[in-house]
Amino acid sequence: MTTLGFPFNPAPTGRSAVPTVERRVTELIEMLLFTIPGERVMRPDLGTPITELLFEGLNETLAAALQVAVHGALTQHLAGIVDVREVEVEAADTTLEVTIAYAPFGESETQRIQFRRDRP
Repeated sequence: MTTLGFPFNPAPTGRSAVPTVERRVTELIEMLLFTIPGERVMRPDLGTPITELLFEGLNETLAAALQVAVHGALTQHLAGIVDVREVEVEAADTTLEVTIAYAPFGESETQRIQFRRDRP
């Protein structure tokens, strides 16, 4: 998978920078997680409610609902790019942590990525 990085930036050679597969997958997952459903005009189903729900009371019920929503969004929108193995969502007082275990499509080695957001 060869693609331009996001945000676009030049490489030291002056050409367009091309991220590694790991970096590109991380960028795609992060963009999907923190896009609010309805934010993209032509893709109203793209995204997860994480950003909106940071303002709700963070508890175990909310974490379980987010876990299902995140797993569904990853499976739906990144199906040909990553094989989602596990999604964990932990909600503390003012912090939300999302841990995703995945393997790039066609590979068997599982990788983990973690995102943490604090309530403003």
